[in-house]
Amino acid sequence: MRSFTTILLGALMLFVSMETIAKGQVATYKVTITNLTPGQTFTPQLLTTHSGHVRLFELGKPSTTSLEILAEAGDTSHLTNELLAAPDQVSMAVTVPGLLGPGQSVSYEVTTSRQHQYLSMASMLIPTNDTFVAVDRLRLPHRGSRTTLALAYDAGTEANDQNCLNIPGPRCAGTGHSPGPNEGDEGFVHVSNGFHDLADATEGEVLGPRVYDWRNPVARIVVKRIY
Repeated sequence: MRSFTTILLGALMLFVSMETIAKGQVATYKVTITNLTPGQTFTPQLLTTHSGHVRLFELGKPSTTSLEILAEAGDTSHLTNELLAAPDQVSMAVTVPGLLGPGQSVSYEVTTSRQHQYLSMASMLIPTNDTFVAVDRLRLPHRGSRTTLALAYDAGTEANDQNCLNIPGPRCAGTGHSPGPNEGDEGFVHVSNGFHDLADATEGEVLGPRVYDWRNPVARIVVKRIY
């Protein structure tokens, strides 16, 4: 498993399918992501433009391994590779580098082809066990801009013990991905219900809700067509 620091250093991964290049870039959009939480930070954010047949996840269904790795470790590379394995369905996938703290915004330009009129976004929330913010299949505007509010979801792949030993990132520096299933895993993707007061662990620091809790939505996504 790569360390969280390695993930951050290698976060800028821009891929455009050869099929899209051959057809020509028919539209460019500026995507602005704003973190609306008081205490959570977003890991590098995956953005992808694609057809309506692509989904990053399904509520009530088990997480894919690639989404599990993103939600537990902030590593977008596995999901990126899956997306790019279907160039007929995906125009591009990009990981916006750097952490996005509370109240901060970041903008990035994405391109798409005529056949791929949807945008999806995903990023881990830290410090959490397996919570991620996502937009799944947002219809791109033909002109002007479109704004949506994004929820936090639980991948259901790791027990929410809120223990720093099991949480990556600068606050905790714990273990990222822990392949499951394991005891306490919910087993399906669901809307996250935030942080809670938990009993002290015998080992490691247990984080509490005073600083790190949130209420959905957790992000604002603005998509503006440039040309």
